[in-house]
Amino acid sequence: MSEEAPFYPREKLVEKQKFYQSVHKHTYLKGRFDKITSVAIPAALAASALFMIGRGIYNMSHGVGKKE
Repeated sequence: MSEEAPFYPREKLVEKQKFYQSVHKHTYLKGRFDKITSVAIPAALAASALFMIGRGIYNMSHGVGKKE
């Protein structure tokens, strides 16, 4: 039987480790997709919640949807 190769070459792993340790940003903003999951999604949730709250206040103050 042949020996199975490791999942990721050790040299590449050490190279990536050195890169991530040298970047002086917050840990959760180091990868390129981390910016999407840590910044964009919560910002979109907050924006949509504020929009819905604002629309609800507008509708209540103008009597939209009020039953007679």
